[in-house]
Amino acid sequence: MTTWTRGTVDETVEAVNALTARWAAVTTGTAGDARAAGPGDTGGTVFSAAAVWPLLAFLADGASGPARAELAEAVGLPAERAADRAREFLAAADRLRGVDAALGLWTHRRLKVREEWTAKLPPRTHGKLTGWHALDRRALDAWAAECTDGRVTRMPGGLSRHAELVLASAFTLATRWIRPFTAESALPRKGPWSARQLAGLSRTTSLLDRVGVADTPAGHVTGLRVVGDRGIDVHLLLGEPGMPAGRVLAAGVDVLAGRQALVPGSRLPQGEAGPGLTVESVRNWYPARPKLHVRTVAFDIAAEHDLTARADVFGLRSATRASADFPGISGRRLAVTRARQSATAAFTDQGFEAAVVTAIAMGETSAREPEPKYTNREVHACFHRPFGFLAVHQASRLVLAAGWVTDPQPYRETEMDW
Repeated sequence: MTTWTRGTVDETVEAVNALTARWAAVTTGTAGDARAAGPGDTGGTVFSAAAVWPLLAFLADGASGPARAELAEAVGLPAERAADRAREFLAAADRLRGVDAALGLWTHRRLKVREEWTAKLPPRTHGKLTGWHALDRRALDAWAAECTDGRVTRMPGGLSRHAELVLASAFTLATRWIRPFTAESALPRKGPWSARQLAGLSRTTSLLDRVGVADTPAGHVTGLRVVGDRGIDVHLLLGEPGMPAGRVLAAGVDVLAGRQALVPGSRLPQGEAGPGLTVESVRNWYPARPKLHVRTVAFDIAAEHDLTARADVFGLRSATRASADFPGISGRRLAVTRARQSATAAFTDQGFEAAVVTAIAMGETSAREPEPKYTNREVHACFHRPFGFLAVHQASRLVLAAGWVTDPQPYRETEMDW
């Protein structure tokens, strides 16, 4: 984000990370059972507020009345500044090492969109919907797959037959660990994953301060920073048993912002110093460097999110009503009819990667389709007990993706395991 002023970067990162914290509070359940808050949710999840934020900002710019005020509040910036910041944010994110960001806008041939609004979008992002439903749906699915290297194969929510405008973003991020983990078998002795053979990861370092403990109002949280080679780190967060997962993730965001102190590993007391963390003195026959032993597990998670089910978090309450109006986008009365996100994340011995596609569809208020009654999700996750994670850009401390892990991968033997 080198083209921005320091104040602009800080303000935008703070706004995006604040949306991450608010979403985490309603998306995840507790550390013990990870019950989710929304319909169709499961305990493990992955989501990206960074992928939603620019879409809300562009909508805020074109909205009026209550929808404009609610969207601006969710974005954390005045509506008149939101579109310019969103464009800058997307361009800066796409320049980050290990990150690719894209925006797409598709409008029906009969819908006239104001040039003043489309001019604020990134260049070469505006396409047309032909009106042939199957053809348009295949084109949107192909865009999602191409922008995420096939990790997300379909546009979230599909394509409503009454959709006149679709605004979508795609984010991918990848980082390889500076020091890979050792892949091994893990057998947790207690907790929800006890008696299961998991795909374990371990490594030892002399850098004690890669781990630390935060004493939050909701309880202690252990944070481990795993350093990537492209300026992107992944922070693993383990709270006390039964601690709400949203609080665990929010604590990680607060540590990044400097609102919450983290006692580093080199200053922790001996004994049980934090959740999943023990400090001890070991006698040696010769001088030795301090050691930090890390054990975790690999995970691979996929999740779907209906943003309208949490309309208050995203400022979409008035935007989805028949009374909504977006005169800055079109002279036609439009309302948000669908807003969904598909996200994946994988943590392995070699690195971390995530892919996210978010789509917001709009149509005339008189032609809205009912939402599907059920949502199916396939989730794969991991650790010695449920934990959270934040994928963070090192320099700006922007949270690119966040999540909660509840279902670890099983250990699979290879031909060399004999």
